[in-house]
Amino acid sequence: MSQTNPQFMFDFGSPNAFLSHEAIPAIEKRTGAKFEYVPILLGGIFKATNNKSPAETLAGVKNKREFHALETERFVRRFKVKPYVWNPNFPVNTLNLMRAAVAAQFEGVFEKYVEAAFHHMWVEPKKMDDPEVAAKALTASGLDGAKLLTRAQDADVKARLIENTQSAVERGAFGSPTFFVGNEMFFGKEQLREVEELIAGA
Repeated sequence: MSQTNPQFMFDFGSPNAFLSHEAIPAIEKRTGAKFEYVPILLGGIFKATNNKSPAETLAGVKNKREFHALETERFVRRFKVKPYVWNPNFPVNTLNLMRAAVAAQFEGVFEKYVEAAFHHMWVEPKKMDDPEVAAKALTASGLDGAKLLTRAQDADVKARLIENTQSAVERGAFGSPTFFVGNEMFFGKEQLREVEELIAGA
């Protein structure tokens, strides 16, 4: 097995990042590898790479959206994960949620935070760019929502998120979910199969 932990560059605003997050535990179990979650700002990546979200790029393209849905169905079946519930507030501005993810890393509650934020985006969807809604939701998940969202405004937290995002772009990322195994980059939830093959040494 390769010595480098696979990295998962994620933003809570991406339903495909949520599905990847759902699939990762079983991959970790099968391969013995531990994924390193790296919070990035998808809006920042889009800006730096002149990219747009699939919701925009698929709009009005005949058959493409349908195929996208089919691909998602296959992924859900293959990895035995629950499909996401569409967030009616999409697109949600995830700037503060992603900053708070970095804050949660600094505060030592990162895994619990990631679980909670994905839950309130894609399992019981809420308007998570409303600070009051977000604080309440995170607190309901057993976190100190207010503290994390306050910490999210600190300069060191903001700087780390910018750094993560710029570094991802420099390494070739243009969206979320992006995975790295060493220097090998994979984009999109469908490539998790290849990520698993690579870390399993197939």
